[in-house]
Amino acid sequence: MTDPLTGLSTQRSGLGTEQSGLDTEQSGLDTEHGELYTEQSDPRYREIDRLPTEEIARLMNAADATVPGAVARAVPAVSAAIDAIAGRMARGGRLFYVGAGTSGRLGVLDASECPPTFGTDPELVQGVIAGGEAALTRSVEGAEDDHDGGAAAIAGRGLGPLDSLVGISASGRAPFVLGALGEAARRGALTVSLSCNPGSPLSERAEHPIEVVVGPEVVAGSTRLKAGTAQKLVLNMISTIAMIRLGRTYGNAMIEVSAVNEKLARRATRIVGDITGAGSAAARAALETADWNVKVAVLMIERDLGPDGARALLKANGDRLEAARHTGGAA
Repeated sequence: MTDPLTGLSTQRSGLGTEQSGLDTEQSGLDTEHGELYTEQSDPRYREIDRLPTEEIARLMNAADATVPGAVARAVPAVSAAIDAIAGRMARGGRLFYVGAGTSGRLGVLDASECPPTFGTDPELVQGVIAGGEAALTRSVEGAEDDHDGGAAAIAGRGLGPLDSLVGISASGRAPFVLGALGEAARRGALTVSLSCNPGSPLSERAEHPIEVVVGPEVVAGSTRLKAGTAQKLVLNMISTIAMIRLGRTYGNAMIEVSAVNEKLARRATRIVGDITGAGSAAARAALETADWNVKVAVLMIERDLGPDGARALLKANGDRLEAARHTGGAA
């Protein structure tokens, strides 16, 4: 039998409670954070240091395979949060990810990938990590426990009612994240939590709690594993779908791609060709004239416009390519 919350086989592992499949008495779990799924020890992995490398790899792969199911169960909560975030961003709001350790690094990673992927201003989606930039490459001891530091980090960024904050913490208890979430709420910003334990303090304080319960890790307490994978999948959804809602894709094409290198220039050329049917030479020529703006290049080709006329047409249609392509006439 497989537990619906954790994905663990209760028959194989001996984790036998009806509610969670993690009976600490039956499995001999006795840790400082024994009540947290992410801190518990799974008996199946207690002797992994004695196993051949390939067997350990297969065990890890099998454990990772349970993560998508846990994310799937959280999709309704994720979707509601995205709609709320996108609604505020459409009115000029910003999105902030706040976390400590692995959670913070994942937030910074997702934020940093929005400008090249969706052509956003770096200020639109921001990642905040406990301990600052130094914590991106090495552990900053004690930063996670700085509740006031989390609040100060948010106060310094001037969050307001149109902004959204996603607090990321596998345990759902990181004081830095709780401080940041509390300050965001005080300022009227939308608050979302992303954790891997049910009923955490972070969930209790967020308007939109997201709980992806992945259960104990292969290496007990190492939440860079299943918990980190789950967080990355959810952050992918949040940023990508929010940008889709904001019109920063066309179908599944990255029409806001920043052609900062030859690979991306070829991608932009291919996108323009796919949309307009133009050959690669014509598509690239239009892009060069349009300063590598895909939407402008598309309208130049389809509407026989110069770059200024194409930009004016886009502006008149809220910068939405679909509307500009099908509007009655040139601006």
